[in-house]
Amino acid sequence: MPVRQRRHPGSQSALRLSNQQRILSNLVSSGPTTQADIARNTGLSTATVSNIVKVLVDLGLVSTSPTTSSGRRAQLVSLSSTDGAVSVGIDFGRRHVRVIVATLDYRVIAEKEVEIPLGYTAAEALDIAANLLASSLVQAGVQRSAVLGVGVGVPGPIDRRTGTVVRGAILPEWVGVTVGMVEECLELPVYLENDANLGVLAEATWGAHAGTPTVVFVKVGTGIGAGLILNGSPYSGNIGLTGEIGHTPIHEYGLLCRCGNRGCLETVASTTIMIELLSRTLERPVRTRDIVRLALEGDVRAIRVVEEAGLAVGRSIAAITNLINPHTIIVGGPLTGLGELLLSPIRSGLERYAVPMIVETTELVMSALGERAEALGGAALVLQQSGIHPTAS
Repeated sequence: MPVRQRRHPGSQSALRLSNQQRILSNLVSSGPTTQADIARNTGLSTATVSNIVKVLVDLGLVSTSPTTSSGRRAQLVSLSSTDGAVSVGIDFGRRHVRVIVATLDYRVIAEKEVEIPLGYTAAEALDIAANLLASSLVQAGVQRSAVLGVGVGVPGPIDRRTGTVVRGAILPEWVGVTVGMVEECLELPVYLENDANLGVLAEATWGAHAGTPTVVFVKVGTGIGAGLILNGSPYSGNIGLTGEIGHTPIHEYGLLCRCGNRGCLETVASTTIMIELLSRTLERPVRTRDIVRLALEGDVRAIRVVEEAGLAVGRSIAAITNLINPHTIIVGGPLTGLGELLLSPIRSGLERYAVPMIVETTELVMSALGERAEALGGAALVLQQSGIHPTAS
């Protein structure tokens, strides 16, 4: 389950907004419901529910009608339209913040991205995200009170027991950040999740392999992580620290990794290492987009760097493949534009280290969602936690 905690609101307006979204989420998951049942389901007082329902009626988000419950007169509350409420996905990367707004029927109605400098603090990134979210809602013509919640992806492990980003995050500035801190800044209910886990959820929701029962999503970027769907359900392990394949040992006496071990996959196959190698060879600074461009143009140095990284990724994926025998392995992240230039060496590494029959029956593909996957997954997470699935009308 994703990390979700109630924040400690700093104002009465924040509390009212939080309660509005609790009621909307209840209506989304339960359908038309009496005010008394809403009070029981949300833990709010009947007076609070009554007052908030009046506000939601004025906003055009819900409607009421008389009914009977247990032989008594009651007020039935219904969502006015599936177009009213929305979910939001936010992806924090090493150099970007991306926001996506989606309707209850899984239509993306707003999408924005801004580039941010390296070394930004979590507080700075959250302020940027809050402003980007506000402008995205304006673009979509959606009121803030209609937001069911925000699915937030960060490139690092999250301890579900405390809702805290823990050591091992690609962005060390995020270590110690809690879901409550994110909620305080965004002033909305937040689901905090690792970015690779959101990537696999996006693939299972919007991707070409929606409905595939066992999927491994591998994000190759500044860090390398995997999101898992096992038997149709996202898998997050005991305390949420799954898919850390970037710290799979590749070379026993290799470079020292940020995790404290030597020769981890990230020290030979991350975009950080690829950038470092190419920058040194070309004697000028390069960025991730340059790796893709140069390799596609046929630059032998870029192609060599990509091939060596792909072989190492394939070797690490082989261990997962031998363990869970997935139907599909999807490669995502900022290098998806490379297509077969990256998939081919990954496939070679997989074939070399995985059981032949498993390799023969496992599909290896590049993500069609590109760098949007994590933000899409954040929006999908909110919808599905609210009880709305892609097949819902």
